[in-house]
Amino acid sequence: MRPPVSLSGGFAVDQPVSEPDSSGPTAGPPQGGPSPLGGQRPAQRRSVEAKGPAAGPPQGGPSPLGGQRPAQRRSVGAIIVDLDGTMVDTLGDFEVALNRTLAGLDLPPITRALVERTVGKGSEHLIRSVLDHQLALPEVTALGRVCAGRTDVLFDPAWQAYQRHYLAINGQFSAVYPGVLEGLQAWRDQGLPMACLTNKPLAFAQGLLKSKGLDGFFGHVFGGDSFERKKPDPMPLLKTCEAMGVAPSETLMVGDSQNDGMAARAAGCLVALVTYGYNHGEPIEQAPHDWLIETLAADLL
Repeated sequence: MRPPVSLSGGFAVDQPVSEPDSSGPTAGPPQGGPSPLGGQRPAQRRSVEAKGPAAGPPQGGPSPLGGQRPAQRRSVGAIIVDLDGTMVDTLGDFEVALNRTLAGLDLPPITRALVERTVGKGSEHLIRSVLDHQLALPEVTALGRVCAGRTDVLFDPAWQAYQRHYLAINGQFSAVYPGVLEGLQAWRDQGLPMACLTNKPLAFAQGLLKSKGLDGFFGHVFGGDSFERKKPDPMPLLKTCEAMGVAPSETLMVGDSQNDGMAARAAGCLVALVTYGYNHGEPIEQAPHDWLIETLAADLL
């Protein structure tokens, strides 16, 4: 396991923990020795105070989740980054794929606002939520075509059609958020291992990352079908930390919703949430977090 380093941009955090014993089983190479990522390990840890839009409360001040933030600092050894709403604005992809799916089922199109409220919990949840909503519309019920349980009847054909349509347009109607490339590059320059963890199906996630030129930043990519459970369950984060060889307590989760915040808290990870993503129509300030950041490049430029 590689030893953690302080993360620039205000992500070094205060925690009530003692300094790790360098002779223990989790100790990495000595300071100044070879780094597992190549090159020479710096003799001193870099430490940057939290400030600006990435800052949390001051040392000893109130925690954003209540209580008092302790004064001792803990460093970050790896970063897990969400995809939709965090690195890439994919509402356009969802809207096009879903509306092509609905058209094939003779159902009305959805609005982008509905997409924004329903994405983030996996494609199966998205399809069921959209079907429930569209089948309850007055213009649909007035036709007398809706029967009890019709969502269950339509789910399988809708799911098959959605996968086909999404793969056909994956990335064509989406855009990388400002600051994402700069933030990822800065973290990579510090030698921090990174993984992408999303509730999106793995094939969709891999294709999107590749189409946007982001795939090269990540040593691991995991989707909503990679594990038995999805975020907000902590299992995906714990499994991702295991794959990277870094303890959850030394891992930062960067996301955009309560799914990311809740999963990080339950897994014992730190969490920073962006202010521009999708959070099921709820204020992001209400989601569990250590920091709210306006960009992945916060304080790194």
